[in-house]
Amino acid sequence: MTARAGRVAMLEQFAADGMTRMFGNPGTVEQGFLDELGNFPGLGYVLGLQEAAVVGIADGYARAGGRPALVQLHTGVGLGNGIGMLYQAMRGHSPLVVIAGEAGVRYDALDAQMAADLVAMARPVTKYATRVLHPGSLLRVLRRAVKIAMTPPRGPVFVSLPMDVLDELTTEPAVRTVVPTRAVLPVPGELDRAAALLASARQPIVLLGDGVSVSGAQAELTRVAELLNAPVWGVNDSEVNMDTTHPLYRGQLGHMFGTHSAGIVGTADAVLIAGTYVFPEVFPELRNPFAPGAKIVHVDLNDYEVAKNFPVDVPLVADPKPTLAALGDLLADELPDTGWTDLARHTWTAPEVTDDSPLAERFAAALAAQAGPDLVVFDEALTASPGLVKHLPPRVPGNYFLTRGGSLGVGITGAIGAKLARPEAEVVGFTGDGGSMYTPQALWTAARYGIAARFVVCNNGRYRLLDHNLDQYRAERGIEPHEYPGAFALGDPEIGFVELAAAMGVDGVRVAKASEVDEAVERMLAATGPFLIDLVTA
Repeated sequence: MTARAGRVAMLEQFAADGMTRMFGNPGTVEQGFLDELGNFPGLGYVLGLQEAAVVGIADGYARAGGRPALVQLHTGVGLGNGIGMLYQAMRGHSPLVVIAGEAGVRYDALDAQMAADLVAMARPVTKYATRVLHPGSLLRVLRRAVKIAMTPPRGPVFVSLPMDVLDELTTEPAVRTVVPTRAVLPVPGELDRAAALLASARQPIVLLGDGVSVSGAQAELTRVAELLNAPVWGVNDSEVNMDTTHPLYRGQLGHMFGTHSAGIVGTADAVLIAGTYVFPEVFPELRNPFAPGAKIVHVDLNDYEVAKNFPVDVPLVADPKPTLAALGDLLADELPDTGWTDLARHTWTAPEVTDDSPLAERFAAALAAQAGPDLVVFDEALTASPGLVKHLPPRVPGNYFLTRGGSLGVGITGAIGAKLARPEAEVVGFTGDGGSMYTPQALWTAARYGIAARFVVCNNGRYRLLDHNLDQYRAERGIEPHEYPGAFALGDPEIGFVELAAAMGVDGVRVAKASEVDEAVERMLAATGPFLIDLVTA
């Protein structure tokens, strides 16, 4: 292999892995390999004006495309700006390959400007974090990072790239990364135990999460639920893991307070957990929330999460798709027909909109009517989300993405990334007025590259979710209701979202009355570029 600079070999490796975009914000210590990008026309650079926006766009791209997204951040300060969004990606197992430059190994002892332990910074919010120290291992390390990012359970990875290492020559060949399959089944005896336990239950329930979607196991999961006649609840459920209009689907368990989840799962005598960990609340129950004597079967490829917090009876570290298919076959031999039609024949009737319907619901209904069934929704609407999914229910895998929580700013960025991954689709991102202001710079990126994503800001003039959480806090402690903290209010001064979008090259309109909805939706969908709607929901 001909010797060439590491910065060139690195780009060859990304090309070998089929990467066509680098999402980034440039910096001095990355200038060497960014200067080489012009020699790689198949690897385009998508510029973001702040690192949180960059990571958010890449996250949406990875989620909607089911592929690794390459992210370039600027040393420690850029990584610091992106960490909140990296946490979001880690929670949702997004395969981000994040690189950041640094001045060089030779400067380690000098404690110079922008010097930082990048690996230590990245480690808590990534699946794998490392630093390249020799040009002869540069491509090996990059392939290892891609492999780890893409091997289920997927997740973001980080590689620190010292400039002096990238300037040195390497003869390492650039070859495509091998990603091992994990489409594995448990041994038959364990499957038999799981099936027998579930078949004997009188009040079973199913808890599902995004591992079902990654595995493509929606049909298998639904069949098992139908055989058991078991209600299904979402846990860490941010993708379409089951048609949410199915009568057995009961909604999401709470992501905030464990008492909500405990009240639901505590009534079951058997629980099937598939593709998720339990439980992801901010304030989880410390006691075991399952009923005494309840039998638990846990299916997930993430061995760390199986039986992490509470004992289970049948732990199955296996791929949900073949495992649920095998469980379904065993249960079909043991259980009587419950009479459910299969998922493909399930129908849904849109709820009626009345004069009393909230403006967000009227908007969602109009969007559903005008956009058609193939609409892709990226949902960070938070308190407006129940009205949104009432009229735009998540039904088709790959057409709905929900924020995983923990950090704001994914509604606009996620929609941009999803549109880049799926340019043929109509993509609409919903966010709140508070959430939108974490990454408004992303609007500029949409305008710069002509990314025709749509953005809807559900504007209620405050951090409404904090109002609801404070209500719970006060009720638990016997505190009488009183005025909410002034820090929760956003209306003084009022944010001009249409004007803000216009300043970044994005057209938009404000919608404050029901009579304005239909025309605004029509104008948004007809736009040839990005478009924003300021939807007043207060």
